[in-house]
Amino acid sequence: MPVKNKLNQSQILDTLKVYKNEHEKDLGLLDLGIFGSAARQEIKPDSDIDVVIKLKTPDLFVMSGIKLDLEEIFGVPVDIIRYRENMNSFLKKRIDKEAIYV
Repeated sequence: MPVKNKLNQSQILDTLKVYKNEHEKDLGLLDLGIFGSAARQEIKPDSDIDVVIKLKTPDLFVMSGIKLDLEEIFGVPVDIIRYRENMNSFLKKRIDKEAIYV
């Protein structure tokens, strides 16, 4: 049975702000934000949360850890995208347009 998302944009951003403040130094987090339905305030009960991160040093283990942490905190699936200059141009444009950073 799918998990129901009952979060709103403000709750998500507040939670991400706390997470970033607690972990930015040990994880090398430069930026943390949302895009997609959460950023557009179109969250539905079956929505996941699309999170964009910028890291000092790219690290798959750090990204996986952040994903697991946030899924545990929010109780819904979280997709993590590492923002970089040389990424899929469609996705980059979408993030540039929609992203809300904490």
